[in-house]
Amino acid sequence: MDHVVVVGAGLAGVRSIEALRSRGFTGRITLIGEEHHRPYDRPPLSKAVLLGDADSTVVDSDLDAMDVRLCLGTAAKGLRDGVLETTEGELEYDGLVIATGATPVRLRGEGHQHVLRTIDDALALRERLVPGARVAVVGAGWIGAEVATAAAKAGCAVTVVEAGESPLAAAIGPAVGCHTIGWYARAGVELRLGAMVGTVDADGLTLMSGARVPADVVVSGVGVRPSVHWLKGSAVRLDNGVLVDEHLRTSLPNVVAVGDCANWWSRRFGARLRVEHWDTALQAPDTAAATLLGEEAVYDPVPYFWSEQFDHMLQFAGHPTPDDRMLLRGDPRADGKWAVCWLTPEDRLAAVFTVDRPRDVVQGRRLVEGGRRLDPRRVADAAVPLRDCIMA
Repeated sequence: MDHVVVVGAGLAGVRSIEALRSRGFTGRITLIGEEHHRPYDRPPLSKAVLLGDADSTVVDSDLDAMDVRLCLGTAAKGLRDGVLETTEGELEYDGLVIATGATPVRLRGEGHQHVLRTIDDALALRERLVPGARVAVVGAGWIGAEVATAAAKAGCAVTVVEAGESPLAAAIGPAVGCHTIGWYARAGVELRLGAMVGTVDADGLTLMSGARVPADVVVSGVGVRPSVHWLKGSAVRLDNGVLVDEHLRTSLPNVVAVGDCANWWSRRFGARLRVEHWDTALQAPDTAAATLLGEEAVYDPVPYFWSEQFDHMLQFAGHPTPDDRMLLRGDPRADGKWAVCWLTPEDRLAAVFTVDRPRDVVQGRRLVEGGRRLDPRRVADAAVPLRDCIMA
């Protein structure tokens, strides 16, 4: 293998290059990036950048030292065996890494709506978050809550419109998300639940009910879609992203996929997973590089992610299913530090969600990996460390 092309100049793309070099690959590497910026990290965009604490989040990686040809402002257009079609012409490859990430979903309407995916998105939105500005955030998921937090701290009048019955309903379920409702009022943010947006207008939102939400700034935080449109018509199978096996191989020889766009098979959970979080972009490239170089490697992590919102640190690890039962650790109404554990019918930990309880998520992630049976009564006791809940 002489030439590897990496499509997507985000964290997953850069880490793929580092993994290739660390495994001894000495051939040519070309990195294709649609943006004009050098590779940067995305999690700080909705945190440090939006809050004004940082203007850049460049990934700490020396591409020149790794002898990488960097092609910025270049988008992938199509793919056939051994050839990548781009806006700047065709590139032949011996190995290909697909790391094109995801694209924000936009709402209907003629009014301007901000999204938060790129550094330019973050800087443009930050300029609009001034004291007194009326900000309407659509979606009370991870991004929506973080944007609402930043806007409230900037002195804006914030309204969050959420179609579900609680914040984070799609991510962790309304039974858990309902415990975060009070955070909005305490931050001075108006939260409208069960409200679906009809259109984004020049002066705010029109809801499906006909109600109006006046706003100077509209932010859409209703999710993303895998950026795989350029692969339609190719031999790469698509279904909610790029379909890959447990080795991150696609259906096209010598092509792997990583990051937000990869839909991989998990041995651990017996299901396909596509996880849109930083930890996946950080860890998966090592397996992808090994696979590309002909080594035997399996990607089967316990998914992990975190969010900072309304002065709380939220962390999640695992993959719960509808058959799992929830156990609450701590009282969300008391000191604000609490957690939720999901146990399988066999009393094994499937997932853990924590609010300001970092020890629980560290121990919980290890317990999900280990697959040991737990004592449900001890799990429900917040005073008992999770590691001490293993049944003899």
